[in-house]
Amino acid sequence: MQMKDTAAIITGAASGLGEATARAFIAAGAQVTILDRDAERGEKTAAEIGATFVQTDVTSEDSVQNAVNAAVAAMGKINTVVNCAGIGTAEKTIHKAGAHNFEHYQRIININLVGSFNVARLAAVEMAKNDADEDGQRGVIISTASVAAFDGQKGQVAYAASKAGIAGTSLPMARDLAREGIRVMAIAPGIFLTPMLMGLPEEVRAELAQDVTNPKRLGDPSEYAALAKFICECGYLNGETIRLDGALRMR
Repeated sequence: MQMKDTAAIITGAASGLGEATARAFIAAGAQVTILDRDAERGEKTAAEIGATFVQTDVTSEDSVQNAVNAAVAAMGKINTVVNCAGIGTAEKTIHKAGAHNFEHYQRIININLVGSFNVARLAAVEMAKNDADEDGQRGVIISTASVAAFDGQKGQVAYAASKAGIAGTSLPMARDLAREGIRVMAIAPGIFLTPMLMGLPEEVRAELAQDVTNPKRLGDPSEYAALAKFICECGYLNGETIRLDGALRMR
């Protein structure tokens, strides 16, 4: 799939990895619809880059269906999904206050894992309507896992579970959607310089970077965007999770 032929919906694209991906796709000639809960930032980003914005709650079937409909109306089709919407907060299974908050656990799973599946399944219905290319392809779905799916740390039980679920989804969903010519991939980033980490003191960020094997720095969101773009353009990538982490292995 060439970028000039790409019509993408990107969740969580008002900031961070999603915003970087939206900017990279637009710069390469794609059409983009931004889905995010943050209306102010979403509208601002969309206006700056020439994208469409739809305020969306990825955990709501009605909200996502509305966003999918709006994206098709704006772009004429959907052939790409990049799921970047997610949250990451820490809490141990038991701690001084007692057991892990159950609602907290459910919220992280619901946004990160269920939300990604919600967007993927509804967008796939529209992708299946596309004309197939010479390779029989109609679209690609990319979701965001994390190295925490494989190397989860203390306090990451909910986050790691949500991201492991995304990694585990890639192959069965790719098999489900093979008949429709839709590929499914996941990216597992390491420690990236997203808004959450930007708020940390410089010395803390430098310390985190020392755990990266090579290069010894935090990932740049533009590198995530470059990989997402490559996945779109490389039609033989399917059913896999790619680590993007500088060979980081969390201890």
